Amino acid sequence: MEPIFTNDAIVFGILMTSLGFVFYTEKIKTGFWHKFYKIVPGLFMAYFIPALFTTFRIISPEWETENAAGEVVKNSSQLYFVSSRFLLPAALVLMTLSIDLKAIFNLGSKALIMFFTGTVGVIIGGPIAILLISIFSPETVGGSDFDAVWRGLSTLAGSWIGGGANQTAMLEIYKYNPAKYGGMVIVDIVVANIWMAILLIGIGKKKKINKWLKADNSAIEELKEKVIKFTQKVKRNPSLTDLMVMLAIAFGTVGFGHFSASYLSAFFSDIVSSLTSQTWRNIFSFLDSEFFWLISISTIIAIILSFTKAKNYEGAGASKLGSVFIYILVATIGMKMDLNQAFENPGLMVIGIVWMTIHALLLIIVAKIIRAPYFFLAVGSQANVGGAASAPIVAQAFHPSLASVGVLLAVFGYAIGTVGAIACTILMELASTL
Repeated sequence: MEPIFTNDAIVFGILMTSLGFVFYTEKIKTGFWHKFYKIVPGLFMAYFIPALFTTFRIISPEWETENAAGEVVKNSSQLYFVSSRFLLPAALVLMTLSIDLKAIFNLGSKALIMFFTGTVGVIIGGPIAILLISIFSPETVGGSDFDAVWRGLSTLAGSWIGGGANQTAMLEIYKYNPAKYGGMVIVDIVVANIWMAILLIGIGKKKKINKWLKADNSAIEELKEKVIKFTQKVKRNPSLTDLMVMLAIAFGTVGFGHFSASYLSAFFSDIVSSLTSQTWRNIFSFLDSEFFWLISISTIIAIILSFTKAKNYEGAGASKLGSVFIYILVATIGMKMDLNQAFENPGLMVIGIVWMTIHALLLIIVAKIIRAPYFFLAVGSQANVGGAASAPIVAQAFHPSLASVGVLLAVFGYAIGTVGAIACTILMELASTL
């Protein structure tokens, strides 16, 4: 169904207006809005309002039309692509300029523990979900040959541990029926976005959650304080020159990232394709992803720049400018969420929800045991489920200086995504035959 507005210029205006509305109402200190934002964080609204626009077909990430010959033509908005390929890496550069690498390492092992807990939650969540659903609706988890549901769910495992490249690898490995693959993509988008929305709501209650977890939040607070003190030390009113130099640093890095990524992905694609073992080819398939190299290169360059005088641009508002780009990305991610899709294939959707619930419960249990802060729970989860596009969003909601933690973990997720997804799929195949 074609939405009301299909022109990206108009859609971008709608998204920016919704962001402006959220920021304006969030600053109102009395009445309804003051009470509302005490319960619902602004970042969630920045994500949810575009989702409502898509649900009611005011805008849409993609739609179909007929041409003069009566042929169905698929159309799509380019706003998410632009945001994720241009604004996201630029935001990561601006937010990483003031990074304190030593302080990030001082965060300790809990960040990695929660990340791997999220990975294990996805690996065991799939087969457990199949076993549970098979009790009530065996046909939902059935299918034979290349129509077998467990083959389709393997692509979810790839996406929820690594990212798009890992998801594609799993589709190649297990040869799920392409005609039915769209249903799995819908489950991926809907369930992952619902979970991200829950995490964003939790950020507004992080103090209560940390108190319940009995978490030691000192290392995170220390890192935040270091950045705040440094920002105050170099703070100045940004001049036009400051703004232009910051944009030059950000998008110059992004340009170099795209340039390098195209060569590196092609180079590693040749190496990966030359491997004699199909298993090894699939495991290292993420290396031929341009997006993986773009995010990695942008982050590495930003970390190098953090050891130079470029770090002082934090005083001119580098992380604030990066946050602008992040919020635009949030709005375009929200635009991809159509709540109507949740009802198109309820059986598969229930599997996805049960699967994500197991992932969440395991994270909560381990966080409670090791007294990990909610920050590590949320970012550890999103580094798996959301990847490099979502983990920095959740991390920067705690503080802009923490965005790099999210992207570093997400990049690690790409590396183990296919291996973890294969392990999950083996277990799901076994669960399907019981």
